[in-house]
Amino acid sequence: MSLYERLGASEGINNIAHDIVENHFANPAISSRFNNMKLTAEELKSSAAKFFIAGTGGPVDYQGKDMLLTHKGMNVSAIEFMAVLDDVLEALTKHEIGQREQEEVLFILYSFRSDIILK
Repeated sequence: MSLYERLGASEGINNIAHDIVENHFANPAISSRFNNMKLTAEELKSSAAKFFIAGTGGPVDYQGKDMLLTHKGMNVSAIEFMAVLDDVLEALTKHEIGQREQEEVLFILYSFRSDIILK
């Protein structure tokens, strides 16, 4: 069974992505990053869900920016990066996602670290 299926398929991942974005908005370590963003909150949630679905083996052809292009020039710190991972873990826990799946998701996200935290 794919990670996509184990996360609840499109419906489950949409719910998780919604909560991740809400967690980001509420997280004082990164919430200011979302001030003056070009996307609406709903567009950001939809884009995050599509990225998540595609990245976990789901039936979405993600057409958005890659991690490097998305974060170019943002000067994301290691603390901010870890805050994002904490928000993801909180959402996965809220949706009662198993330990194995949590670890897989965090591993995938951590693999983007060098594309997000640029030196």
